[in-house]
Amino acid sequence: MNYTVIDKNKWKRRQYFEHYLSAVPCTYSMTVKLDITNILAKGLKLYPAMLYVLTKAVNSYEQFRTAFNDNDELVIYSNMEPCYTVFHKESETFSNIWTKYSEDYETFCRNYNEDILNYGSVELFWAKPDVPKNVFTVSMIPWTAFDGFNLNVSDFRYLLPIFTIGKYFSENGKTYLPLAVQVHHAVCDGFHVCRFINNVQEQIEGI
Repeated sequence: MNYTVIDKNKWKRRQYFEHYLSAVPCTYSMTVKLDITNILAKGLKLYPAMLYVLTKAVNSYEQFRTAFNDNDELVIYSNMEPCYTVFHKESETFSNIWTKYSEDYETFCRNYNEDILNYGSVELFWAKPDVPKNVFTVSMIPWTAFDGFNLNVSDFRYLLPIFTIGKYFSENGKTYLPLAVQVHHAVCDGFHVCRFINNVQEQIEGI
């Protein structure tokens, strides 16, 4: 896990960061419909495919890799790993599993399948141990589609993005997937979120 410490005195975002972190602490969310027709047409398993494209997009932009480290330094991680929820039907609880990312889709899917095999039935909040600091979180709630989804995070020093995926649905011959993106305004503006979402859609179409 590598990172670069941000020199705030030379950081062009310093005024915005300090305003939205301290003066007006502010997080926000945006919910979009992603066209996942290509994923289903190719017979790909939805969850690992979405984890792959989300991680690839996250790793493309520093706004989604900025965080405070354990030394309270503001850093940009060189790369991020996905941490995602798995549901346990009998207990109606969930667990968190993280998977090592690879830019090669087949390699990532192998890593994902191995983690699900080893930890998918472990009914602990953190099912897979040794969670690295450079993870972002993804939740799948496939029981309903939604037009809006908002998390209320009271810790305004949590700067990393949070993603929530809903139930996909068909409309006008295409299949869409709700995706809610929760970010901190101190490090991420509307422009950055829109650019990210467009990148995710491009990754889906090219997977």
